Parts: sequence; structure tokens; C-alpha cells
Amino acid sequence: MWFNFFGTLNTCFILFSLLGVYSQVRTIWRRKQEHIQNPTHILSLKMFMVSFFAYYSFFVYGMSIEPFNHYIVWPRLCASVLVSIILYEIWRDRKTRPSFLCFSAALALLLIGALFGVIGTAYEDQGQQIMAVMIVCITGLIAHGYYSQITLVLKAGETGALDRKMSAFILLMDISTIAFSLSMGLTQGWPLLLLASVSAITKIAVLYLFRWVRFSPIARARRAAQKEGFCMAESSQQ
Repeated sequence: MWFNFFGTLNTCFILFSLLGVYSQVRTIWRRKQEHIQNPTHILSLKMFMVSFFAYYSFFVYGMSIEPFNHYIVWPRLCASVLVSIILYEIWRDRKTRPSFLCFSAALALLLIGALFGVIGTAYEDQGQQIMAVMIVCITGLIAHGYYSQITLVLKAGETGALDRKMSAFILLMDISTIAFSLSMGLTQGWPLLLLASVSAITKIAVLYLFRWVRFSPIARARRAAQKEGFCMAESSQQ
């Protein structure tokens, strides 16, 4: 009973998180329409690549266990596609080799995952252990990726193209995922519990930064310093 209840609740909050990720996509598109230079400014390539891995690992993990877990699979597939769009926009904006490699890797993994869903079968116990190890590794990458994003905001004193709704909605999803993983039992649910807990902590930190950039004198000073440096660079080019 609790499994179905928290599974349904988690799916609802995952849909909210999808709205959050879509809000980030719309923020980039809006900045492009307003002809803002560097529409993906401040967005961390590492963070969004790791976010893709997190969603994607849940997507594959949901297909690898018995029974096939619809609560995990389909919402995470949608989220993986949306984050892939963000990676595409970062690549289009920056035209760097790392951004191209990240977008290409995400696209390739989505195709592989779709192929597995069509012709694959559930893993044996050893395969499930491999998937669990992969999620543990991705948990570490999430911590590193969000550290990179937090560092960018702290250095710039601004959140740039980072969307507040995305972090808020994903935090709600993380909280519901923690409850859902506990209802699954620690034997099967501990990878979800670990990843969701770390993800929730990073989202709380990012949400705090939206307040920090508004009220902190340090943030104002860093924005002013960057603006002054930009003006000096422009004058030197004239």
C-alpha cells in the first residue's frame, strides 16, 4: 500500500520537477529571444551533465529491476530529454568542445536506453549490483557538479540564467523520492535514497544562493567588479 501511495506521490512531484526543468529551458529561450549575450551565462556544464546522468541512471535502473518500475522509468526519461535540450543550448551558445561532447554523449545514451527498453530484458542480480554501483558513482558526481555550479554563482555574485523554479521543484521531487525509496525497502531502495538525499542537499544550497545574491554585500561587490572589468575590456578594444 505504502509503495503505491509514495510511488504515485513521487510521480506527481517528478512531474513538478519536469515543469522546473522545462522552466529552465524556457529561461534560456527567453534570453535568446531578448538577444541577451550568452543566454546560458552562469549555467554549469558539469552540473547539467551530471543531472542528465542522475535522471538517466534512474531511468535505466527502473528498467533493470523486477517488476518493471513505471514510477521510476517514464518521468526520468522525460527529464533526461529536457536536460538534453539544455545541454544542446549550452553547446549552441558556447561552441566549445566539452559542450559538444556532453550533448553528444547524452544523445547517444538516450538512443542506447531506448534500444534497451525495446529489446532488453531485466538484469540478473549481478547486473542490478552494477547499476547500484553506477548510481553511487553518479551521486558523487552530483555533489561535484553542483559544487561547480555553486562556485560559479559565488564568484560572479549573480545567478545568471539559472532558474529558481527548477531547483525548487526538483527539491520537492527529491523529498518524495526519499519517502518512496524507504517504502521500497532499503534492499532495493537504498540507491535512490542515497542519490535523492545528496541531490536535496545541493538544491537547498542553490536556493539559498538566490537569496544570497539579492542581499549580500559581497555579491553586490563581485557583480560591480565584473561589470567594471567588462567596461575596461570594452574601452581597451576601442
